[in-house]
Amino acid sequence: MPTPPDPERPHGGPVLEPVRVLRPRRLDGLAELMREMESAPVRPAPADEAETRELPPVRPPRSAPGLRRAAVAVAVAAAALLGFAGALLLPGRQDSAAASPPPSAATTAPPAAAPAPTPSLAPTAADPDGPGTLRQGDTGPEVTELQERLLRIPDVYRDGSTSGTYDAGLTAAVARFQLWYGITGDETGVYGDDTRRALESRTVLPDDS
Repeated sequence: MPTPPDPERPHGGPVLEPVRVLRPRRLDGLAELMREMESAPVRPAPADEAETRELPPVRPPRSAPGLRRAAVAVAVAAAALLGFAGALLLPGRQDSAAASPPPSAATTAPPAAAPAPTPSLAPTAADPDGPGTLRQGDTGPEVTELQERLLRIPDVYRDGSTSGTYDAGLTAAVARFQLWYGITGDETGVYGDDTRRALESRTVLPDDS
């Protein structure tokens, strides 16, 4: 088995030295250019004419004469059409106004106020002395009959008249009759039901038969 070579032992051949490769740098042209720029005189930059020059005002394009005439013609035609339409509509409105009749007085007059309801008359209260009661101020044949019956009672209606009027003398005679015969159901001097029954039971007239 072969033994590996000793690394510390030099080889028997010539010793090789490292080779350096020099590449030329292209800086000579750049340095020359820099020298030319430094030696050249510096010129001031010219002012920008676009920044200092005043621009002309912008004007709208002028319309052609033909377009202006066409616009005027269209406006005139539209005005004429509107006037013709208005002339056609006005006679129709006038005819409808003439055909409609004027408002009558019945429709324009304000509604009449409803008559106020008449208050209902309250039923008269029944006379406490009876339905056929006679009192001072009454007149008629019933008063005449009362006077004739009182003349048949002695000293009650002495020399009394039969005029058919319920006066103060007849009122005094009725009150006297009520007092003498103890009639208390009727008002004093009023010819009520109680006084009528008492007087008719004590007197007789020709018509009673």
